[in-house]
Amino acid sequence: MTNWNVPAISSAKNLERSKSRRKRVSAMQWALIGASTIASQFMIDAIRAQAGNRVASVLSSSAERGKAYAGEHDIPEAFTDLDEQLAQDVDAVYISTTNEKHFPQAMAAIEAGKHVLCEKPLAMTVEDAITMVRAAEAAGVQFATNHHLRNAGSHLKIKDLIASGRVGKVQAIRVAHAVYLPPHLQGWRIDNPEAGGGVIPDIVVHDADTVRFHLDEDPAEVMAMERADSLGQGVEDSVMSVWQMPSGVTVQTHEGFTIRHAGTGFEVHGTEGSIFARNVMTQQSIGEIRLVTESGQETVPFSDHNLYTRAVGLYVDACAGKGTPAATGVDGVKSLAVAAAVKKSATSGARVAVDYGGI
Repeated sequence: MTNWNVPAISSAKNLERSKSRRKRVSAMQWALIGASTIASQFMIDAIRAQAGNRVASVLSSSAERGKAYAGEHDIPEAFTDLDEQLAQDVDAVYISTTNEKHFPQAMAAIEAGKHVLCEKPLAMTVEDAITMVRAAEAAGVQFATNHHLRNAGSHLKIKDLIASGRVGKVQAIRVAHAVYLPPHLQGWRIDNPEAGGGVIPDIVVHDADTVRFHLDEDPAEVMAMERADSLGQGVEDSVMSVWQMPSGVTVQTHEGFTIRHAGTGFEVHGTEGSIFARNVMTQQSIGEIRLVTESGQETVPFSDHNLYTRAVGLYVDACAGKGTPAATGVDGVKSLAVAAAVKKSATSGARVAVDYGGI
């Protein structure tokens, strides 16, 4: 019988037992859980870019769609039954289904002894996300969140500029991540709260992870306002929020599905300088970074590597016992917790403390 009430692994003895059970592999066979756009556009190529890695199967709720998807992307097998797919000889799964399916699918994969790379948000609730992370830890499998932005050359460079003191002590961050959601991606994201639709679970989690990545601290409190008078039907399509960090840094964010021409941006303002990064909140290696200090203004170059190839590479290394994923399961829990607090504040009108569930 499946037991999803998994306790945290707290003792050194249990942790060592978990490590000994972990499958340490680098030439991995992958199962795609979800015949998704992100898999077809980015993840299949990123997996195949790793030496010896192969996409063995894809799962779709539609047999017809699954077969067509497998044929289009040269994937050997297509399944409609998760248990049948997990019974195959695969090492890892990549989950990119709609949000409400992440928890049961990840738990089934963990129980089957598979490593799990899961799209964000990890689950519909922080509690479920914590259960996923603890179950993977207990099973000795590698669990990670596919937060792509921390893998971008632009954000790696921004982090380096902050760490090297080029802006002095950070005082504030501004995030502009309001875009126009293209019609082929709208669907459940704009009209299905049961599937985890809405701009908060879709984009706020990315911004929360990116801010945490740059500041190495977790937002403490948030205040937010949302609206849903354009694309959103039963879910929010725009939100603005202000976050308070434990260090005193304030963060201002704007996420949306309805803004056609604004572009994206990430600004860091410190006592000695400011970073203005334009068009860097994307899935592509694009954008520009400007550093402004008393000495003047300079354009800062950064690597144009593929974000997803880097993320999968670090994940494959972690599965082989070398290093950690770019974004761990705990990172996914914390980005979800910030998004949950933003939603609670937006609907209540109150200032809300972020509840990380003790993780």
